Amino acid sequence: MPALCRDCLHCFPAGARCPACGRPRVLSHPELYDLSIAHMDCDAFFASVEKRDNPELASKPLIIGGGKRGVVSTACYIARIKGVRSAMPMFQALKLCPEAVVIKPRGEVYAQVSRQIRAMMEELTPAIEPLSLDEAFLDLTGTARLHGAPPAVLMAGLVNRMKKELGLTGSIGLSHNKFLAKIASDLDKPQGFSVIGRAETEAFLQDKPVRMIWGVGQAFQASLDAAGIRTFADLRRWEKDALVARFGASGARLWHLARGEDQRRVSRDPGLKTISNETTFHEDTADPDILDGHIWRLAEKVAGRAKAKGVAGRVVTLKLKRANHRLLTRRQSLRDPSQMADKLYRVARDLYEAAGDQGPFRLLGVGLSDLVPESMADLSGDLLDPDAGKRAQAERAADKIKARFGEGAILKGRALR
Repeated sequence: MPALCRDCLHCFPAGARCPACGRPRVLSHPELYDLSIAHMDCDAFFASVEKRDNPELASKPLIIGGGKRGVVSTACYIARIKGVRSAMPMFQALKLCPEAVVIKPRGEVYAQVSRQIRAMMEELTPAIEPLSLDEAFLDLTGTARLHGAPPAVLMAGLVNRMKKELGLTGSIGLSHNKFLAKIASDLDKPQGFSVIGRAETEAFLQDKPVRMIWGVGQAFQASLDAAGIRTFADLRRWEKDALVARFGASGARLWHLARGEDQRRVSRDPGLKTISNETTFHEDTADPDILDGHIWRLAEKVAGRAKAKGVAGRVVTLKLKRANHRLLTRRQSLRDPSQMADKLYRVARDLYEAAGDQGPFRLLGVGLSDLVPESMADLSGDLLDPDAGKRAQAERAADKIKARFGEGAILKGRALR
């Protein structure tokens, strides 16, 4: 039974303790040295960064999120014991854990730390697929000869280095495909390292709930429940054609995942599908001036990200959430793809006006999708709006000024609403 000491990285045949350092943090598995698809997930990333930077928070329940009308971005493990979870409304989280310290997210700080972790990963393999700031897939196939150690040792070394150099911890999942590697990384958090081998795949999944499948939300879970599918064993009893007939294209995916099959490769650039930004108001509002100002600010943020990534989009989306939590979504396709804030704002504003007076609203979002390279943006002009070209030139000029003197160098009047 191949074994690995997670502390000193010593490899040995078997044993409950490491023969080199005597410590008990030993990982043993028959396929330990043969598996090469890994998923690394930082432990309560945002909260861990805040506790690292402010040791006074170390023993306190900590929530990263907005005001009482916002949602939880991350909660530390002390707060999670009380039931606090990511994406939970803040008012609910504070009912569960009223003694929690609440801190607003520091996005740029987290992004900088994420880049440091990514640099460490790059030293192991170029095949990295980030899922967010704090988690990524790594394909370490063929790296053993280069580094003189199997992938399991490299991943244990990665989290050890993160803890030593950055003061942060992470959990590792190691398997033979992405689906199982991601499941494995959640099995023993925090500071876990779990392995799912080929030989044990079906037996491991047998009694597990299908909600473990990434992307199965409440609505899909309800559909599965209605079909009597609660575990992977239930799922495996269905024929592939029957699943497709019941669930469409997702049915074929479910059939393969029920058997632990996942042919997706770790893709360094899986492609950006959409860019969006939204805001939750402190108080519900139907004030058209306030909403107009927010539409402009969100359009600016989306356009800025599109320009930074060198893309443009064909579809503009406006999302509104009413006071009763009912969601209203409107989309409009553009004649030409665009990345201009002025264009996004005008289309989103028209979508808002077309939606009619259905407020007050608690949330507003603007999105850009069906993305293409920016070289395809705004090619034919707008015959119905002859001044659009002039506004685009002015926006490009303003972008250059902001790049040189900062975002606050130029502000439109509507941004102050």
